[in-house]
Amino acid sequence: MKKLAAVLGLSALLAAPFASAAEPVGRVRVAFDRDGITASQAEGFADLAARRALTPDDPARVASVSKLMAAIGVLRLVDQGRLNLDADVSTVLGRPLRNPAFADTPITLKMLLSHTSGLTDNAGYWDVPLGESSRILTDKPEAWDSQHPPGSFFRYSNLNFVLIAEVMERATGERFDRLMQQLVFAPLKIDACHNWSGCSDAAIARAVVLYDSARTPQRDDLKGQAPACPVIPGTDGGCDVDAHWQAGENGALFSPQGGVRISANGLARVGQMLLRGGELDGMRILSADAMRILTTPLWVFDGENGVIGEEDEPNRGGFFCAYGLASQHIGHGRGACRDDLFADGRKRIGHSGNAYGLLSGLWLDLAAGQGVAYFTTGVANDSSGQHSAFSRYEEQGATGW
Repeated sequence: MKKLAAVLGLSALLAAPFASAAEPVGRVRVAFDRDGITASQAEGFADLAARRALTPDDPARVASVSKLMAAIGVLRLVDQGRLNLDADVSTVLGRPLRNPAFADTPITLKMLLSHTSGLTDNAGYWDVPLGESSRILTDKPEAWDSQHPPGSFFRYSNLNFVLIAEVMERATGERFDRLMQQLVFAPLKIDACHNWSGCSDAAIARAVVLYDSARTPQRDDLKGQAPACPVIPGTDGGCDVDAHWQAGENGALFSPQGGVRISANGLARVGQMLLRGGELDGMRILSADAMRILTTPLWVFDGENGVIGEEDEPNRGGFFCAYGLASQHIGHGRGACRDDLFADGRKRIGHSGNAYGLLSGLWLDLAAGQGVAYFTTGVANDSSGQHSAFSRYEEQGATGW
């Protein structure tokens, strides 16, 4: 284990508020290699009202980095022979999933995971109440790209992961949040969860409050208590999840697209496992075949075969230039592709996240055997970076500040 280099720039921050509301509320960065953590930085607050300092062990809602966690869960089920990446997901779901404009073209898990399924977020993706089915979204024409057949065009869509969660549930008969505990978090010995379901009381007590750039709380202002309802309540206001949950009906319940609560140190353990070829602490998490699939781009931008930003974020774009199974491949940095987050021309894989004033990332240089995990709270989701389409705070999270 290499010596831990910790930089906790908290003294001035604990003495007084930030000078400007444009500055982050808190940020943390953990660098690691195949053997363990090599450096940590943390500053600011996990909870402004309580004046609680942010540490690398405090869990936050890491937004779309959650998608990479879901992919690891899927690949574990593939390794077990319970899912097939190339099979028509309609068979597992027990109902047809088809783009109405291309009704004869099967949709596969590989397409859902790589955002090439033809699903869009135009009909919504998170707002499916308890007791309802995601078909209230997928039955709407606007949920689908009518111009491109499945498998041919990249369009980043959170709704893909609602369907992925449903496929996982139907294949196993287990609720998504509990399944992810069994497949990913418990084997990696990480105190992490979806929507606070399954996290320990100690993790809930350390929850990172998410603030917007005006420092207004947006999510997870828990005050030491688990949320009264971890899902969107039913239309009657009820929250009896066990009574209303049905396998494969409502994959939006536990936010597979962005609802993971995990610390920067927890993300580093995920990254370390991937750097070690799918193994950690003597336990095999992913097979060599699964690792090969996870680390191979399935889509590469050729100038016209996809949308290279998030369509609901008009101020951000140019950072989706190659994508695999819920994994961004960055470092191309040419033409419209402004994805060289580290400004060193090296290829990396991982995933970024942004929501509710948080920016996050988990990035791996597989060739060098090095990685970094970070998140920043209380900042705008923009493309203010000096050398990429990412935010300046993402560039600082990648390389240090």
